[in-house]
Order: sequence, then structure tokens, then C-alpha cells
Amino acid sequence: MIKFAIKSILLRLRHFKLYFFITFLTNLFVNPLFAQSDSIPTKAIDSLYFKDPAFIKDTLAWGLQPKREKKFWRAGAEWFLAQAFPASFNRFITRDPYSYISFQNFIDHQRLSAWDWDDNQFTTNQIDHPFHGQIYFNAFRSNGYNFYQSSIATLAGSYIWETAGETQHPSINDLVNTTFGGILLGEMMHRVSRNILARNKRHHNRVGNELVATLVNPVSGLNRFLDGKWGKTVEDYYLVDSSIITAEVDLGFRRFDAKEGDFIAKGKNAFYGRLRFRYTNGDHNYKRPFDQFSVNLELGNGDSSFINAINVHALLYGAKFFKSQKGDHYGTLNAHYDFYNNDAFFYGAQSINYNWLSEFRYKKNNRLNLSVGAGAVVLAAVPDPYLLYGASRNYNYGPGASYRFKGELSLLNRFLLSADYNGGVFFTISGNDSYYILHGLTVEGSLRLYKRWSINLSSGYFNLQGHFKDDKYPDFHREYPYGRVSVGYNIFF
Repeated sequence: MIKFAIKSILLRLRHFKLYFFITFLTNLFVNPLFAQSDSIPTKAIDSLYFKDPAFIKDTLAWGLQPKREKKFWRAGAEWFLAQAFPASFNRFITRDPYSYISFQNFIDHQRLSAWDWDDNQFTTNQIDHPFHGQIYFNAFRSNGYNFYQSSIATLAGSYIWETAGETQHPSINDLVNTTFGGILLGEMMHRVSRNILARNKRHHNRVGNELVATLVNPVSGLNRFLDGKWGKTVEDYYLVDSSIITAEVDLGFRRFDAKEGDFIAKGKNAFYGRLRFRYTNGDHNYKRPFDQFSVNLELGNGDSSFINAINVHALLYGAKFFKSQKGDHYGTLNAHYDFYNNDAFFYGAQSINYNWLSEFRYKKNNRLNLSVGAGAVVLAAVPDPYLLYGASRNYNYGPGASYRFKGELSLLNRFLLSADYNGGVFFTISGNDSYYILHGLTVEGSLRLYKRWSINLSSGYFNLQGHFKDDKYPDFHREYPYGRVSVGYNIFF
């Protein structure tokens, strides 16, 4: 059985190398053709890929997670450097006028009235700040602290930067984006790098795995180097990892129209790429945050931005309610991050939804997965054509409500038909007095032609409506219909 397990690991490593190569060539993120639901399609995965159930079972037999040494002083030093480096760069290199900080600034910013909304560009607030937040998170996560403790460190890091890192007023939206986005991105990076390092046991390509794990999670790689374990020793914490990662790379063409709402007759053609990425730690535990998460990244030329969409869905807590004759039924609390940027509009939001999941099976190779959920939008950024807030902000901020639906029908492990709807309503609290309604629907059909290769045909429609209280600001209605055809390659490791 040991030989079989090693052979299985080697085989999966080959798939990982291919995944890494494709990822860095295309910069895409995609979910697998037959593992796209927010539930746990392990049966479908088993029948499609060269998975070794004995290896997974053996790792789960270890029971409780091995304890890791908590290194507070090193974690605190890295957390501090995440503040000190950008502050020093702003002060001594760029000489930003906001960087001339003093202790009195910090005292003044402790007042609740000191908090305000900043005027940074859309991508700075929605992408750059979450990436900074993950450094705070992994400074503690990679030094032995758990998810909740590292989340507190992320909130503290964001708060200290906002109140002491610059002379300008602390930003409400930065606190939310850095904390919420930093936790999501940070835990995903931690989980994926752990999955990679789990492959080092009895395998000669330790340096290659270590290098990729460091690229995924640089803070963890730095700490392993400081411990003298980089490319060498792998602790039990990594070796007992039983997670599964699946992905699909799609490359093809799309046709869309952001002006007339008719992409068939008046649309324009462009290159299209997508990478869907899914992580699951199996169906043995629904109560641990991030035992399941998925990332979707869509790219394309000819649009207002090369990055068109980023969607993150992460499990926070779940429970299996009951099992019927043909299926299983679950309730899950999920965190969501959505980012859209196209010719019609841009949109970014963090939300928390409660979802009801139902998985139905018929014989071995057929399944139907349904998911419906609703919840709160913590903070959304939506365009305002009449606003110029500060130097560069042309969008409003506000909370709201989110509602989602997803359905997947898989037949004979060869044909997959899916429908995905994402909707929301948002109320402005920073910007012109207004409210917004968002609808996003995608219908996709995928046919597996040969082994891991598939052909995918999809069509979708985005609709954003802005309603303004002041009569001098006319309401607007933005549409973005599209059609896409692509060739996909499924990866499992």
C-alpha cells in the first residue's frame, strides 16, 4: 500500500507542476468541470481522477491536528514590519505628505469622529488592500496561531495602519477591505501552501515544492527558511494534510456588448481566459473555516480592464441537516468576495451568506446539486457617474443584501449544465444619496471530449441599475450581455 501511495503522490505532483506552469503563463483561476459546486462532490472526483482513497484515509486517521509552536515575538516582528516597510517607503522614498506622522496623529485618530472614507482608486481599495491584509494574517498564521487568532491580528494591523500609518483621516472602507479581504486571501494562501508542502514526504522534489509553496505564501516560506527547514524538514502539521485541490483552465473567445445590449448583432470579439480553483478538505468536518473554498478569475482583452472578474467563496461554518434516499442536505455560512470590471460598470463587495445545499445522486455517474443563499453585504463599491470624491474616487460605498442561486446537473460524468445567479441591493452611505440593484446570471454547458479535455459554451448577462434621490442626477441602467466558447483542461492534485 505504501508503494501505491507514493506512486499516487508522484502522479499528483506531475499534475501540480502542470497547474503551476499554466497558472503563471495565463494568470487565470478556474473551478474543475466536475467539481464546481459549493458542496463536496467527492464521488464525482473519485470517478474522474487518479485519486488514492487509502492515502487520504490514512492521513485522516491521525485524528486531531498536530500542535504547532507559537512564536509570538517573530510573528509580532513580521506584523510590525508589514507596517514599517510601506511607512518608511512613503516617508523617505516617495516623500508622501501624508507620511509625516507623529504620535499626536495617532491620539487624534482615536476619536470616532476622525474616521472618514478615502478617495483611492477602485482597484487600490478592492485589490491592493486585501493583499496587504494577508501579510498581517500570515505573520501569525505561519507562526503557529490558528485562524481566529490570525484574524484578530489582521484587524489590529489594519486598525494601527489607519490610525498611525498616515496623517490623513483613518478610512472606514480601508479597514473593511484590508481586514475582510486579508483574512480571505491569507487563509487561502496558508491552506494551499500547506497542501503543496504535504507532498514532500519521501519525494526527491522537495526544493521544487518548497519554491512553489513560497510563491503562494511568501511569509510562510520566509519562516521556514528562518527555521532551517526550507527544502528539508516538513513537520507533521503539513504531512497530515488531506486536502484536495482541483482546477480547470479555459482558453477561448467571447463576444460582448456594453452599449446596445445586443452582443450577437453589435458586440465585439475578444480573447477570453479563465481559471477556476477549488479546495476541499473532505466531508469529515464542516465546522472549521475554509475547509472548502473556491476562486474564479476571468481575464480578457478588448474590455475596460484585463482582469474582468474575481469571485471567492469560502466556507465559514456548516452542518449536515439530514440525508434522504437520493441525496444529502447541508446548511453553510459562507464568506464571499466579488469583483467585476468591464466596459459597462465596475463593482466590488464583501458579503456573508447563509446557504442551503442539496446534493442528489442517481446511480454512480449522475448528480444534481442545488444551492440557494441570502445574506448581508458588508460593504459594496458601485460606480457613480456624477461623483468625484477627493482626487480619484468615482464610486459610492454602502452596505446591502445579497442573494444567490446555483444549480448543476452532471450526466454520465461527461456533460455538465450549470446556472449561476448573483444578485444584490446596496444603499449608499458615502457618496450621492442613491441605491443600486445588481443582477448577474451565467448559464454554461460543458462536454468532456477526451480524458481531461472539454469544450465549454456559456452565455450570461449583467445588469446594474442606479437610482438617485436628487432629480438632477438621472437614474442609469447598465447592461453587459456576453457569449463565450472555450476549451478547458481539468487538473487534479
